[in-house]
Amino acid sequence: MGRITTIRRALAEGASPLADLLYPPRCPSCGDAIGAQGGLCAACWSQLVIPGDPSCAACQRPFGDHGPPHGALCGPCLAHPPLHDGIAAGTLYTDVSRKLVLALKHGRRIALAPMLARLIAARIPAADNDRLIIPVPLHRWRLWQRGFNQAALLGRELARAGHGRLVVDGLTRTRATPSLGGMGARARTKVLTGAIAVTRKQSIAGRNVLLVDDVLTSGATTTACVKALKKAGAKTVLVACFARVLDEALDQARQTKRPESEDPGRHVTK
Repeated sequence: MGRITTIRRALAEGASPLADLLYPPRCPSCGDAIGAQGGLCAACWSQLVIPGDPSCAACQRPFGDHGPPHGALCGPCLAHPPLHDGIAAGTLYTDVSRKLVLALKHGRRIALAPMLARLIAARIPAADNDRLIIPVPLHRWRLWQRGFNQAALLGRELARAGHGRLVVDGLTRTRATPSLGGMGARARTKVLTGAIAVTRKQSIAGRNVLLVDDVLTSGATTTACVKALKKAGAKTVLVACFARVLDEALDQARQTKRPESEDPGRHVTK
């Protein structure tokens, strides 16, 4: 298996100059020329907001530079303790991260999946390789229309990076659900009740699970997935996403400038 991987890597590297000649590398966010395929230009990279510490011990919600000490819980987690066992978000939801998600999901630029997954992977705590990676499912009609599940693509890249074993059909969406935008918490819960089911209960019981999605907004869909996994006996469920919608944390991050010593070029061409 290692030899096959080496051969594939060598073939890909050999074909890279030809691919760059036919399709010059461009930033998927703004379209500017960049040094290599699969990266961002320096300007767009600087507009990504990476969640940092201090953060909530339960959900990793950033507190800002002057937040509570390590081990503190945020207000939402104190009021309603989460069912999950943590959130690993690659970025906060900004204009740039939104463009990347839309390019992957609706623009069919599936080649973006490795870059997005690398940002997620940087936020995932170390664990044994026995962890299961399960993507948030699409209903079969949505999957048929789109042709792929973006969460599954991200999960595949995380599995390749050694963060667990991908179980692409670990969860299923038993019925089509409408967009949750504009709904209140009670309405979202009602729509999703019974809409997510576990397909392999015997393989999930007692296991650590990495639940993967592209964007985490209200958390209603994620909660429904976590409930199904915990009911099936999952030991822990860590939520991993590329972009997390946290407006208040984003406002705090915008007040802190990125250190001038940081070289964004290190991140955009790998």
